[in-house]
Amino acid sequence: MSDVRHVLVLPDRDTAEEVAEALAEHFGVDEDPRPVRDALAGEDDAEDAQWLLALRDEAGRLDPAELDAFAGRWDGWREEP
Repeated sequence: MSDVRHVLVLPDRDTAEEVAEALAEHFGVDEDPRPVRDALAGEDDAEDAQWLLALRDEAGRLDPAELDAFAGRWDGWREEP
């Protein structure tokens, strides 16, 4: 069993929290991922931060392209590992 992870990058905290809730409904994920702030290098302003959601997918059942399209609905994307 491999340790597959997907990282979704989202524009703000509210969006990241909304996507985290929607993941369970849309993909049936068991865990409720926590949004994590990712400040851009050299930026102190919170407005310039992106928010990340990390998902475990040991079973390999989440399709990367589908996750990318899903995050795109909120102006986000799936980061390639």
